[in-house]
Amino acid sequence: MRRPDGRISDVHDVGRGMDIHHAPDGRIARVSVMRADHSRVVVVRGRPGFVERPYSFRGHDFAQRTYAYHGQVYQRFYRGYSFHGVAIQVYAPARYYSVGFYGWAYHPWARPIVYSWGWGPSPWYGYYGYYFTPYPAYDSASLWLTDYMISNDLQSAYEAGQESASQNPAPQAGDASFAMTPQVKQMIANEVQSQIALENAEAQQNSQNQDPDPASSGIARMLGDGGTHVFVVGAPLDLVDSSGSECSLSEGDALQLASPPAPTDQAASLIVLSSKSHSECARTSTVTVALDDLQEMQNHMRETIDRGMEQLQQQQGKGGLPTPPPSATAAPTNVAFAQLAPPPDPNTANDINQQMLAANQSEQDVTAQANSPQ
Repeated sequence: MRRPDGRISDVHDVGRGMDIHHAPDGRIARVSVMRADHSRVVVVRGRPGFVERPYSFRGHDFAQRTYAYHGQVYQRFYRGYSFHGVAIQVYAPARYYSVGFYGWAYHPWARPIVYSWGWGPSPWYGYYGYYFTPYPAYDSASLWLTDYMISNDLQSAYEAGQESASQNPAPQAGDASFAMTPQVKQMIANEVQSQIALENAEAQQNSQNQDPDPASSGIARMLGDGGTHVFVVGAPLDLVDSSGSECSLSEGDALQLASPPAPTDQAASLIVLSSKSHSECARTSTVTVALDDLQEMQNHMRETIDRGMEQLQQQQGKGGLPTPPPSATAAPTNVAFAQLAPPPDPNTANDINQQMLAANQSEQDVTAQANSPQ
């Protein structure tokens, strides 16, 4: 598949079971390979890749992903679900906190706190200083988690740009035209709070030995409840706007659901609330996002919230963070589907490297075949 200017956008290699997506600058951006044992390898240049293995628990489809990036290996769990004819994976937390902890994270704190993140000397913070300003004080976990998520996203975007030598010059300091507005940050914080409430409801189901419902946990509910939901980009996206022009978004950009998709649609329309430069999709533009990409954005938000809540519990009462009430200090409960999942794949890092090499060879083979005389 080619872009309007003739450059390659996607390559499908039937023999290798491989799909290769190119960024607008022509480089391979993402590789996905479905293997004979039904496991899947996904490589994203400059970002964490993973090996996904399906398994069944209580007659339901689950998937375990082993991520590998810069020597770090970790795993996440997902519940398989079909929505509008699209196979999606809905994030399923491997553990849940107490009712008291979720209540403390959801409701305003007794008093605002000032928190020092320690970002001052970090290159990413200087680079994106025109875009992101942390709250001066926090009166709730949802505000703290919002800054936690956006800062992690921007750090990832910066490191990926440095690693691939594709970093664009940042706008001049003091240029407020691209700054994420307080209104957008509040919309994100509201969504974070909603996701905390969702996880609390799931925790109650888990305490009753019930499995998570992917229709309730994922975008099926969000696209059908009449709400104006907000999504934060967690991995690079190449999109098409309402004028038919291609544009891109990257970590830390924000979108809002414009309208729910029709029952037969496999993509949704969203409005760009915040983007970081002229090279990205313009603010207020309407873009089309595939449903599986939209689900991955919601997964990303929930995964990041979980990491942030883990930090809140571990550091409670330290560094300026408030001490939660005794009802919020209980240890989290591990869920059964995670305990019975396959072990993390020890060959993940090697598999990811091998698939990127195979993608380069696949492109050479497909190009040679296309150019050979018939």
